[in-house]
Amino acid sequence: MTTKRRDLKAMETRRRKGMRMLAKGKAQAEVVRALGVSRETASTWAKMLGADAQAWRRKPLGRPGGLTPAQRGKLSKMLVAGALVNGFATELWTLARIAALIKREFGLAYSTVHVWRIVRELGFSNQRPAGRAIQRDEQAITHWKAKRWPALKKKPARSIAASCSSTKPD
Repeated sequence: MTTKRRDLKAMETRRRKGMRMLAKGKAQAEVVRALGVSRETASTWAKMLGADAQAWRRKPLGRPGGLTPAQRGKLSKMLVAGALVNGFATELWTLARIAALIKREFGLAYSTVHVWRIVRELGFSNQRPAGRAIQRDEQAITHWKAKRWPALKKKPARSIAASCSSTKPD
């Protein structure tokens, strides 16, 4: 199923033309016939024209973003500094922690889904820490793999008896 997208530029052009006609004293009914819009639309344009001369401009769609560019920059620096520096128990950043940081620092509450969008826009990616112990001794592990493991590893015994299976060739 395809969805039909609105041509926002054409809508803005039509709105400008209609408001220009209304400003010249044309009747709303005439604007409706000339541009093929509804009576409600022409009435809304007439009201908007009385309130604002630049009302024909397209308004941004959706809810305005909460974080300003300066706040986004500060958040980015805080994320780079690390979770420990920002008062968390471990160095691991989670979306819930970032949401708590945004709430604490900027007073804005976001869902973890929206926090993920913000984090991606800031250029960060999803990374999982390697599950390795801090006390890990790489030299001891290498030695164990080279010396001890081969001695412990089971090796299948060589069979010298002929196979009675019809699927195995002798």
